[in-house]
Amino acid sequence: MDNSILVQKFIDQIWNNKTLEDLGNFLHPHFKDHSLPPMLSPDKEGTKKWIINTGLSFEHQTIIEDQVTEGDQCIVKIRMNLKHIGIWRGIEPTGVELQTSGYRQFKIKEGRIIEHWALIDAQNIENQLKADTKGCKIVQ
Repeated sequence: MDNSILVQKFIDQIWNNKTLEDLGNFLHPHFKDHSLPPMLSPDKEGTKKWIINTGLSFEHQTIIEDQVTEGDQCIVKIRMNLKHIGIWRGIEPTGVELQTSGYRQFKIKEGRIIEHWALIDAQNIENQLKADTKGCKIVQ
């Protein structure tokens, strides 16, 4: 499978559709995720736990806005559509629908993802969840 298609399918099938039983089809046995929180192992199991826990806090869909694939490297610019359904960073569920953006980088070996890095604007998520949506908030 073409590396750009592999990444597109990974985001669609694993992140968007949560077909976690297919995770092994996308991740190399020596996979390392450089973007997971330190309490999770940087491997397939840690990634699986991260996807599950993210799904407890948000209904989410990732949209690839731009993609560059060169050899065994791929980077995507993404937009995430989120609905806050569970506790996140100590914030009780709000039902707020929001968007944030970010980048994901993948290294591919033997037709599967061997490394992953991500930079997602989580501060933007937190700001939107804490915003007063009933009008301007003026601090004096």
